[in-house]
Amino acid sequence: MIVPIKQIVDKARKGKYAVGAFNTSNLEITLAIARAAVKQRSPVIIQTSESAIKYSSLETIYNMIVNVAETVGKSVPIAIHLDHGKTTKVIKDCIKIGYSSVHIDASEKDFATNVKLTKPIVTLAHKYRIWAQAELGAILGKEGLVKLKAGKIKMEDLMTDPLKAKEFVNKTKIDTLAISVGTIHGSFKGIERVDQPRLQKISSLVKIPLVLHGGSGLTTAMFKKAIANGISIINIDTNLRLAFKKALKKSLKRKTDIIDPRKILKPSTDDMQKEVSKMITIFGSKNKA
Repeated sequence: MIVPIKQIVDKARKGKYAVGAFNTSNLEITLAIARAAVKQRSPVIIQTSESAIKYSSLETIYNMIVNVAETVGKSVPIAIHLDHGKTTKVIKDCIKIGYSSVHIDASEKDFATNVKLTKPIVTLAHKYRIWAQAELGAILGKEGLVKLKAGKIKMEDLMTDPLKAKEFVNKTKIDTLAISVGTIHGSFKGIERVDQPRLQKISSLVKIPLVLHGGSGLTTAMFKKAIANGISIINIDTNLRLAFKKALKKSLKRKTDIIDPRKILKPSTDDMQKEVSKMITIFGSKNKA
């Protein structure tokens, strides 16, 4: 069932566990997330990117998530979040349609501009009694990784400055802060890391929930230590995409005569559900519904 995200995250902070924020873009992924949450008796955050909204339309994907949450997932707390909102209109539309939380991502801008762009979104979100998330520091994707490997940029220069994080939160009045502590968007073997001392420092200075983006490649030990050091929400997307693709390839290879999309996609849905269940167990939110 849909509940205020505050209810989910406040409980996680008190219980010293993290809640998974899982990206969706279609029915199969949404079902996998909801079914895993119910089976594990766990709260979850189901989130969409701007590209996922563009793929279907805001009304379609929002209503789909709400429907699944209020039927399949009716026995567990579920919140809906906009991930990496960069377009003002999209962010405002998500606020007005009923999202539980929105992410205004102006992290590529300088500090002052980030603050300036973030504040009006926070004001609007709070008017609608929902949460606003912002981001400080840079979390690389594939293109940024190329520059990193070429020595054109340094990871340390992209990470969140603890003192700046405190100042940013005070100036913007955001509800959650996405930080950069070494993780990467996507799946890139051998470079996964979390700067735990930096995370500890941020956590000691910032009193709102901290969000870890780019978490798909981390080990169980890395996750658990990050949670112990102050992370309350962990974003997961790539893990589900990889599970979906791997199962789909097997289905198409093994069942070449089947043309029913439901039968073709069922193994992908099942494997994504297993992946969500695994993450829920690692994050410590199992049986916390």
